[in-house]
Amino acid sequence: MAKNVKVKSTEVLSDNFFPLKKVNYQVETNEGSVEEVSREVYFSSNGATVLLYNRENNTVILTRQFRLPAFMNKHPTGMMIETCAGIVEDNEDPSEGIIREIEEETGYKVQRVTKIFELYSTPGSVAEMIHYYVAEYSSDQKVGDGGGLEEEKEEIDVIELSFEEAFIKIHSGEIRDAKTVILLQYAKMYLFQEEKVFDLL
Repeated sequence: MAKNVKVKSTEVLSDNFFPLKKVNYQVETNEGSVEEVSREVYFSSNGATVLLYNRENNTVILTRQFRLPAFMNKHPTGMMIETCAGIVEDNEDPSEGIIREIEEETGYKVQRVTKIFELYSTPGSVAEMIHYYVAEYSSDQKVGDGGGLEEEKEEIDVIELSFEEAFIKIHSGEIRDAKTVILLQYAKMYLFQEEKVFDLL
């Protein structure tokens, strides 16, 4: 059931990269009364992510980079293994954005991606929604080294793994990024359905 919500005011608390706002609103409770509530919301841009896979070679392309928030929350190194991802620019089609990010981050130039769904990342505090894609790649699509953009201070390692090895890294704790786990689980169900993959656990 949809809630009856009325936003009363917003206050910008920080606007360094994306705005962090304090939002005061009224919401109707399940009992029918109206409550005044205040919450902080980080209005980050929407994003897109993609799992690059090669069904013939049974491989996937992932990235590795330092993530300060993970490091600040007990990750020992802050180096996260992830699927390729990036911000969707204003008025940009998410599929075009992720194709651009693929080339920037991994060095592969793909022509087509397939959208599978879109999910809110952390709806309790962050407005961001991520568009999820999968895309096949081949060695002849490699046009550069990847690594991200220097002007954005990106230092991204490109990793090609067998699907089995990538999936095992979820359970070893080496892969702890939610979007990456989601896409690898999707791949297990729909892209790599060989018996040896399903017998991993």
